[in-house]
Amino acid sequence: MQHKLSDRINNLATSQTLAMAAKTRELREEGKDIIGLSLGEPDFNTPEFIKEAAIQAINDNYNSYTPVDGYVELKDAVITKFKRDNNLTYNRSQIVVSTGAKQSLANAALVILNPGDEVLLPCPYWVSYAEIVKLAEGVPVEVPTSVESNFKITPEQLEAAITPKTRMLWYSSPCNPSGMVYSEKELRALADVLVKYPDIIIVSDEIYEHINFVGEHASMAQFDDMYDRVVTVNGVSKAFAMTGWRIGYIGAPEWIARACNKMQGQITSGANCIAQRAVITALEAPVSKIQFMVDKFKERRKLIISLLDKIEGFKTTEPEGAFYVFPDISYFFGKTIKGHLIKDATDFSMFLLEEALVATVTGDAFGNPNCIRFSYAASESQIEEALKRIKAAVSEA
Repeated sequence: MQHKLSDRINNLATSQTLAMAAKTRELREEGKDIIGLSLGEPDFNTPEFIKEAAIQAINDNYNSYTPVDGYVELKDAVITKFKRDNNLTYNRSQIVVSTGAKQSLANAALVILNPGDEVLLPCPYWVSYAEIVKLAEGVPVEVPTSVESNFKITPEQLEAAITPKTRMLWYSSPCNPSGMVYSEKELRALADVLVKYPDIIIVSDEIYEHINFVGEHASMAQFDDMYDRVVTVNGVSKAFAMTGWRIGYIGAPEWIARACNKMQGQITSGANCIAQRAVITALEAPVSKIQFMVDKFKERRKLIISLLDKIEGFKTTEPEGAFYVFPDISYFFGKTIKGHLIKDATDFSMFLLEEALVATVTGDAFGNPNCIRFSYAASESQIEEALKRIKAAVSEA
């Protein structure tokens, strides 16, 4: 029997973050002491008040299929959250709750894109953006940035990248992997370009919204002339330490939300009932209840930046949000270190795994081949030990 898979799956790249996590587990099973700085997952437990809400939901016998687009009570909590935190006004028909923000992104791509439609992806971008676009038969178009530009695109770059085939713009702020945050002024400048192209839909991924170290969070949809063209994606995985609960959501123009509801109804239907009940409690709580995690991430950011600055060859910019740092490591390209020829960021990332026993993610996965990503969602002691190992490993460079 011939094992013939679809072109769709054969052309799909494996998630580099998940691949590195799998490699890390494999090496640990061999007895190696690997420090994992690759996964974008808070190392905190889900707050007790949220867990208690889930337990109550079980005791209240929530066990049936849920509405495809989410419980009404959860949609109302999302509406309240958007108004409270973002000054965005949505109604129930504009909200769709999904099994994680990744499904929210996939829904948006699948209901908007036709074969050959182009999607602008400011680099660096989250690893799954390009592959989701490809699955929807769209064409990802990278718009490059660098550490010198603080990993942000300019209005001029945006304008130059737009073609008659451009259908969407996707970006995250705070950004995974760079940690940069677009200010309201910067978003307005990009919006001034986009108003000239009314058929372009914007996907604003705001999953790291609350992990922000520089001030108020800004949303593209807050501008009246953009509101009807923006899909605002969010969820509870990062700020609430609920990665495994798998709940994301969108606020979107009604015609897009209805299409996402239709698409989801044929794939997964409604998200987990217990998780949804817990998320109602999470979103209704004041943001101050999760501030302790944000404060800890800020301390870790200071620590990892200070340690990276002491290693020759790492060019860093201070991340403004999320829990990643994305140094440029092109200094090492072409060098041979401990028998390893470093040709690119992927080589360097594998070198750190094999020689320093530290797991990172290559910048190639994020559309920036000169960088690697560190997650500082790890303890201070792990961060200190990881950077100590890295410094020793590259000392011969």
